[in-house]
This record gives sequence, C-alpha cells and structure tokens, in this order.
Amino acid sequence: MFGTVVVGVGIAGLARIRDLMNPMPSSPSEHLKFFGFVSRRSFGNINEAKQISLEDALRSKEIHAAFISTENRSHEETIRMFLEAGKHVLVEYPMALSAKAAHELWEMAEQKDKVLHVEHIELLTEEYKQLKKEVAGKDLVKGTLHFTGDVLDENKTGFPAFSGIARLTWLIDLFGDLTVTSATREKQKDKNYSRMTVHFLTANK
Repeated sequence: MFGTVVVGVGIAGLARIRDLMNPMPSSPSEHLKFFGFVSRRSFGNINEAKQISLEDALRSKEIHAAFISTENRSHEETIRMFLEAGKHVLVEYPMALSAKAAHELWEMAEQKDKVLHVEHIELLTEEYKQLKKEVAGKDLVKGTLHFTGDVLDENKTGFPAFSGIARLTWLIDLFGDLTVTSATREKQKDKNYSRMTVHFLTANK
C-alpha cells in the first residue's frame, strides 16, 4: 500500500479526502492508504479522516506521497518541503506563481527521483472532452470565454491572472499557443467587484 496525505481542506482537498476514503472498486486508488490531512486550522477529524501535523507528515516513513490542495501562493513552498522529505507530490494547478519556480521544482523532483504531478482536473471532465471534440479540425475566427466567481484574496491566490489561469489553459489546450495583445483590469472596492479582460491572438493571428 502507498501511504498518502492531503494538504489543505478547501473544496479540492475535501474532494480528495472523500475519494481516498471511498476509492472506486478496481481503481488505482484502492492501492493508496490514506493517513490523514494537514491544515493550518484545527479540525481534529473530518468524516473520520484524522488531522495530522505537517511535521509528522514530512517525517513519517509510512507516507510516500502528498496531495497538495492549498491556495496557489503556498504551492511552491509546500512542494519543496515534501520533495525534500523524499515524498512524491501531486499538486492542484497551477504548480507555482512563476515559470522559473516551476522549472526549479521539476528539476528538484528529478534529482530526488520523485514524481511531481500537476493535475488540472477540469481538462478531464466529460464537458471539456466534448468541447474539445467540437472544435477539433476547426479554425478559430473569434471567440469569448467568460467566467465568474467570488472575489478572491490575492494574498493567497496570487494576481487575478493566476486565479483564472486554469480557465486560460483551456484555450491553449484547444487552440495552441496564444499571445497576449492587451489586458485591462477594473476594480470597484465599494462593491467588492473586480474584472479582468484579456485579448489573445492564436499563432495564425
């Protein structure tokens, strides 16, 4: 059995805990032994999942891999700690707030002979797979991707382009490399409102 720990108990972390505690029959998850979760907040237990300290998770010889589901800004530091401790790492997209940091982490994982896997789960959904089929073989003339959400704490999630980078990755996966031609941001603090508008060009303009 492969020992695992979940770091972070937001929406993604809770989904990981649920799936690790109730693996699908005959799936690879059945070979994972879930030891508990790590959080800065004190919970005790969540649905029979045990809270353990970060230090215990890093030291434990029974834990072989960490699933990191924290806010974007803390991904890099947490990945480094678990790789240093000799653990494999799965992290929610995006892995880091800069390409430089991401490359350093890949190199570190390679040197430690550990797996560092970045999961962008939206690209695995049935809706996305259907969208990809619909655009296959077609030329993009013009299009708009619009999405909304709660105003996020930039200290935790990073600049708004990082809050939305998972959605922007859809466009690159669907249409290839993109070039930013302009970007604007509008903020209305009194209304707790923020909007970023970005224009891209595909390789064939």
